[in-house]
Amino acid sequence: MKTKNFHWHVSGPHFRDYHLLLDDQSDQIYSMVDPIAERARKLGGNALRSIGQVKKLQRVLDNDADYVEPQDMLAELREDNKQLAKHMRILHEVCDEHNDVATASLLENWIDETEQRTWFLFEAARRG
Repeated sequence: MKTKNFHWHVSGPHFRDYHLLLDDQSDQIYSMVDPIAERARKLGGNALRSIGQVKKLQRVLDNDADYVEPQDMLAELREDNKQLAKHMRILHEVCDEHNDVATASLLENWIDETEQRTWFLFEAARRG
């Protein structure tokens, strides 16, 4: 949601580039939700049930500021993606311990995508 929030609210001379970048990245992040929820159900667990439950479990902090500088948006999302990759690697280790190759396979692709988002955010924020 944070990436989509920044997509909606970015402004400035690089508006179009950042707007499109953040739209692509938010779509990529949202596309992970259904497969992981279905994977949890296949393993006998539960998927998320509400926005309230998401809020209780969230690790990425919200940014509800009225205005955020575009460079700050990119930096914040870059750090969020670094943390996401770190958490996914930890989860991958748990999958390995339990021989859950299917979930590990999903995570491997998502880690790669997350590293790419981090890289793009870094490069987009570079100056000169």
